[in-house]
Amino acid sequence: MTFERIGVVGAGLMGSGIAEVAAKAGATVVVAETSEEAAKAGQARIEKSLDRAVKAGKMESGEQVAVLDRLVFTTDMEKMVDRQLVVEAIVENENAKTTLFRRLDEIVEDPEAILASNTSSIPIMKLAMATKRPEKVIGIHFFNPVPILHLVELVTSLHTSPETREQATSFAGEQLGKRVIHSKDRAGFIVNALLIPYILSAIRMFESGFASKEDIDQGMVTGCAHPMGPLALADLIGLDTTNAVAESLYAEFKEQLYAPPPLLARMCEAGLLGRKTGRGFYDYS
Repeated sequence: MTFERIGVVGAGLMGSGIAEVAAKAGATVVVAETSEEAAKAGQARIEKSLDRAVKAGKMESGEQVAVLDRLVFTTDMEKMVDRQLVVEAIVENENAKTTLFRRLDEIVEDPEAILASNTSSIPIMKLAMATKRPEKVIGIHFFNPVPILHLVELVTSLHTSPETREQATSFAGEQLGKRVIHSKDRAGFIVNALLIPYILSAIRMFESGFASKEDIDQGMVTGCAHPMGPLALADLIGLDTTNAVAESLYAEFKEQLYAPPPLLARMCEAGLLGRKTGRGFYDYS
């Protein structure tokens, strides 16, 4: 099936990107945020992204107008009532997400509608059990920046129905044109279960004084042909998100390689979260 009515909860970097690609694919998209300010920031983020696409010759100006016309920004969660698919893209916090899924379950009228999470690490079963339709809950994990990166991880819980898996695969793979991989329902899924220990190791190396941040990053860029080093990547992901994913992984597996280093925790407490705040391991001001 093709999803014509999609909802996205959260208009941050991930939520706005998801809303953009869904609207580009022809769906009408309702984007819900907690405040007018956050909703306007998300709208502006999408407008800038589309402007870049037009300037790069990847989109006609008429198409840009059509995409924007398919987007509705709101602070009223009740606007999700008629959605066929709702993607949650809020803060990486289990309590916040389970509370939201409980509310969405009450609001979205169609019992066949899919409730999806863009979580980076939280087991989907925990979110599914907050609803009365666990068979319709699935993880659809996009990667930042969503309009550019082609990968999507689909994560099914023990309750997710084969039909939901098939519909979500069709949505991500055919409707959005993404490359889909499938993961079991374990904290971190495939990509972050591999990526986060690598980033944490780099943070520990820097924290111990073993090497400078520049040399750590340059070593992986030049020596291993990575597009960016682990500390720069942590800044791009967001140190708060990196820390939250690490905590989810450690809670699930109790292995030391997943434990957030003290420096990461201190930087989060100081509000030094990377690119989105202008300063992390590097200064972006």
